[in-house]
Amino acid sequence: MRKLCDNDIIESIQKGNRDDFALLVDKYKDKAFNLLRRMLRNEMDAEEVLQDSFLKAFMSMNNFRHESKFSTWFYRIVYNTGLSFLQSKRKKTELKLDSLEDHNYLNYEDGKILAVEENSIKYLSLIIDKLPIRNALVIILYYIDDLKLSEISEILDISLVNAKVLLHRSRNILRDLIFKHNYQKELL
Repeated sequence: MRKLCDNDIIESIQKGNRDDFALLVDKYKDKAFNLLRRMLRNEMDAEEVLQDSFLKAFMSMNNFRHESKFSTWFYRIVYNTGLSFLQSKRKKTELKLDSLEDHNYLNYEDGKILAVEENSIKYLSLIIDKLPIRNALVIILYYIDDLKLSEISEILDISLVNAKVLLHRSRNILRDLIFKHNYQKELL
């Protein structure tokens, strides 16, 4: 039996075989979850946003026009859904803080110290998580998910030139972060 490509699966779904969407879920759930987990920095939120993203993709499947790869189209949905979630969460937090400030109930917690992982890859992931969201995302999409810069530019809704610049700056920020905090000893 030959392996079905995304376009075959999509055509089947668009013809009414909605159960075939499970094939796309199985194929993209892990990478999308990892992207959202890094973006949102919370596994439960990432699971919720991933479900929303798959639902949006499923509901929009008839609108998919094959102008780009399905993965690019889907990652764009995931990215935008994640951004919307962050914005709504930020608004809720601001409202809570305003409410607390009005009643002088603010209570600051001590920051948590992350345990250093012995495994270099896991440790590097922790360092990537310290990057600003856009910088971390471009590093993850390019190096971990092996997407092309053209796909990343489409996902982030920026020009190809801006995607190249963002990747370059992200590499520099990552390098500076590694050297500034002497992380290179942990990575070697």
